[in-house]
Amino acid sequence: MFYVLCGCVGYAAFGNDAPGNFLTGFGFYEPFWLIDFANICIAIHLIGAYQVFCQPLFEFVERWCKKQWPDNKFITTEYAIDIPLCGVYCINSFRLVWRTVYVIVTAVIAMIFPFFNNFLGVLGALSSGH
Repeated sequence: MFYVLCGCVGYAAFGNDAPGNFLTGFGFYEPFWLIDFANICIAIHLIGAYQVFCQPLFEFVERWCKKQWPDNKFITTEYAIDIPLCGVYCINSFRLVWRTVYVIVTAVIAMIFPFFNNFLGVLGALSSGH
């Protein structure tokens, strides 16, 4: 929602001249440390937000697989691991593999579209019918 708001406000303020990168799109590259710090903050925010937004999908797939294959030990077995000073943590092999594969696939898709602004522009142009 935050990025939709940024896009709407940027378009309302600048129209088609809205920069794809709000940090450097206006021609301000100084001070470098501030731009670098802002990029680090954005990366930290996106890593945390990615975890939050993926949880419903993870839960849906894991619950669906348990319902579809209740006798599959790979999907249903939980392994208890005692972590000193933290207690017992249960690990499920399916959960570990599924979430790891999902993160790898989304990372590969993100690397396929390095110029995401241009890709969104093409999608916008196609959807507007002009």
